[in-house]
Amino acid sequence: MFYRKKKYIASASLSAIAWKRFLRNKLSVAAMLIIALFTLMAVLGYLITPDQTPFSNEQYLELCTKKPGFSIQMLRVKKNEKEESGNIIKTMLFGKKSAYVCIPVYRYQFKDENIEVEIYTGTTPNEGEIKKINLANIIYPLDNSIAVMQKDSMLFFRDVYGSLHQAAIADMRKMVIKESFFFKHFILGSDRFGRDILSQLIIGTRVSLSVGFISVIISLLIGILLGALAGFFKGWVDNLIVWFINVIWSIPTLLLVIAITFALGKGFWQVFIAVGLTMWVEVARVVRGQILSIREKEYVEAGRALGFTNSRIIFRHILPNVMGAVIVISAANFASAILMEAGLSFLGIGVQPPMPSWGSMIKENYGYIILDAAYLAILPGIAIMIVVLAFMIAGNGLRDALDVKLTE
Repeated sequence: MFYRKKKYIASASLSAIAWKRFLRNKLSVAAMLIIALFTLMAVLGYLITPDQTPFSNEQYLELCTKKPGFSIQMLRVKKNEKEESGNIIKTMLFGKKSAYVCIPVYRYQFKDENIEVEIYTGTTPNEGEIKKINLANIIYPLDNSIAVMQKDSMLFFRDVYGSLHQAAIADMRKMVIKESFFFKHFILGSDRFGRDILSQLIIGTRVSLSVGFISVIISLLIGILLGALAGFFKGWVDNLIVWFINVIWSIPTLLLVIAITFALGKGFWQVFIAVGLTMWVEVARVVRGQILSIREKEYVEAGRALGFTNSRIIFRHILPNVMGAVIVISAANFASAILMEAGLSFLGIGVQPPMPSWGSMIKENYGYIILDAAYLAILPGIAIMIVVLAFMIAGNGLRDALDVKLTE
């Protein structure tokens, strides 16, 4: 007997089909990879910044406005305070205070148990300040018992055993050369305060993406709720919510954000709330329109016939079918939030110093555009452009992938 093999027709869910469509769009995939890269930078934060101090705010006024690729020899001197202990998570989120005072060195020479350092000024001739530092003070903090013992032993050796004293000094010099001298590299240069530009850009990424993410969450919570109520119940509820939407819509977005910022105050969290409270209008209009078009569908009528509550019909059966459009507009709102935060920071009413932000970096350095250090303002501008463009391209790719009218 011969058996005919059965043929099965492979089927895929709508989400799988949309994902396949999205992957075929190479430009959108590249945009998503760029977003993922910036997100990874924001998450890692201080773990990957050259300057790990809080807000990457370590300043060297002698090293202001240095070109990208600049390097300088530095001398690390132990601070006269107890070193803070911290774990990797705390460092990643908040950074850590440096246990050293770093001095840019033009030249140095040893004299007995001291070292004389000429501070780098960047001028020709250098003519920097000469600092005389005890070798033990470089390696140990002054209030450390080890440092006291080291100094006492050196004084004892000097007074009693001259040769042993010289051996101790030689060991200290080797330790200083090996452990305390290092080269600091400014990959993208330094700003007018001598801060590392690369570190500022990385921490600024965290600010911009955080504002975008939290603002979109706030806008989704308000917009989906009001849009769902207006589209499902219609009648006076719809009229009231549409009137409120039109009132908010008639106010210029930037002016509304500025007004909310003035009411809440300047700061990091205030920007989140101010931007989020102005971006829900687009979400509400889209959700309302989508629900109005599908509220009379057969599966909605079946839910009513089965006695389902209105909240269950809305959140379990209607909203999942309109989330495609919401995702697309959320991507556009994310880009708008980044631009809005940069604009607020540029105007001085966004995040406040010393917290770095791409907008505040442009504000601080836009005067250098006509000088020979235009990169100080151009680099954060390029960062804003890349991230916003990536979100817009990714949003267009999601729109095409979720379009049910397109054939497979």
